[in-house]
Amino acid sequence: MKAGLSAAAAAHPPLATALIVMGVSGSGKSTIGLGLARALGWDFRDGDSFHPPANVAKMRSGAPLTDDDRWPWLDAIGRHVAGLEDGGGHVVIACSALKRAYRDRLRAGGARLRFVHLDGSFDLIGGRMRARRDHFMPPSLLESQFATLEAPAPDEKAVTVPIEDDPEAIVAAILACLAA
Repeated sequence: MKAGLSAAAAAHPPLATALIVMGVSGSGKSTIGLGLARALGWDFRDGDSFHPPANVAKMRSGAPLTDDDRWPWLDAIGRHVAGLEDGGGHVVIACSALKRAYRDRLRAGGARLRFVHLDGSFDLIGGRMRARRDHFMPPSLLESQFATLEAPAPDEKAVTVPIEDDPEAIVAAILACLAA
């Protein structure tokens, strides 16, 4: 997908260079992010692709990442978005961004970001994680994800949507919130 806007997106000019679809592992960030990118005619990137191999190996082994592990990852995402900002591009990125400090680190790059928080219960997301295959994040780390999660504060102007619906309905709800 290229940076040009679809007809739906053209009706609502972008307020951001990047939409960061955030939430715990298993909340549907990649599925919803890809759906948003398609609806907007924007590029999509999975934040996991910005992790250095050591981070992936650590998570695959069942060990949660530390903040020191996350800073270079967040900085790489921030550099990518800043480069798009300079070139007039747009992107949807699936990125956990669990703590305010992580979201602030992403914002520090100066690019226009908007966060979309996918909100769901431990039981719902745990069931989804146990059902998926070929993902490096084991369900055993979900508890640490929820323990780390700091829901966006009102001053962050994030869009928060429940994830009980099907992906199309969730994408439609997000687009409606962004248009408001």
